[in-house]
Amino acid sequence: MTDPRYYIAGTDFPAPPLAAGLYVVSTPIGNLRDITIRALETLARASLVLCEDTRTSARLLDHYGIKGKRQALHEHNERFRAEEIVSRIAAGEAIALISDAGTPLLSDPGFPLIRALAEAGLPVFPIPGASALLSALVVAGLPTDAFAFHGFLPNKAGARANALAKLADSRETLVFYESPRRLADSLAAMAEAFGERQASVSLELTKRFERTFRGTLSELAAKFAAEDTKGEAVIILAGADEPTAPAAEDWMAALEAAMADQPMRSAVDEIAQRYGLKRKEVYDAALALKARE
Repeated sequence: MTDPRYYIAGTDFPAPPLAAGLYVVSTPIGNLRDITIRALETLARASLVLCEDTRTSARLLDHYGIKGKRQALHEHNERFRAEEIVSRIAAGEAIALISDAGTPLLSDPGFPLIRALAEAGLPVFPIPGASALLSALVVAGLPTDAFAFHGFLPNKAGARANALAKLADSRETLVFYESPRRLADSLAAMAEAFGERQASVSLELTKRFERTFRGTLSELAAKFAAEDTKGEAVIILAGADEPTAPAAEDWMAALEAAMADQPMRSAVDEIAQRYGLKRKEVYDAALALKARE
């Protein structure tokens, strides 16, 4: 029997053997050419390809002539199927996991399976590649040295507002996924929670009509409220500004006034909390004021 093969532009290539384990394979987020040779070799050679939706993945696999067995692994069956997959890998199989697009587990199924394999001490191999998160981040024009990914916000307005309120003081760049149907509402909620911060919205990344819009949150909310949107969106949002240090003369005057009306310890606690200062700094200043009396 010939080795499993994959095809590129009509030319076929053999897929080399794989060690037993689960292979977490990144797939294109739009443009089918954004696939690595290693990913093609892995998908062609794996005894089973676990797909978020086999119909969606068929477009990619068929394009490259990959004929192996495919099964669905999604949020409704992944916990049930994890034990079976762990057993198969323990018996020596090499199995691949893909999502509909991009890198699995990022707002996609797979976490319960990875956890089960880790607990069983079985190997999991990353096959890196396309990611909507990273693609949007590098074109946003916002800081990339520290960022936090928060996936999809809650559907209901109240829960969404509560989730955003918890992030109001986060200094790092924030990354969200959003559906076109909820994009305008989410941007408006962000403008309400964060004010006029800079942000970007990327749509249909790597596809023919990919585009990225930049501006303040209110500008972007108004834009998308006025037009129909297609394609999943990635929102990149500037983090909170560093707090401005209070002027020393201001908090020192407030400390002196507070010490005139209350014990020094209470005055120190009040001023440290009011101005966001280290307690020791305020305490030392209070001692200096006390010494001048």
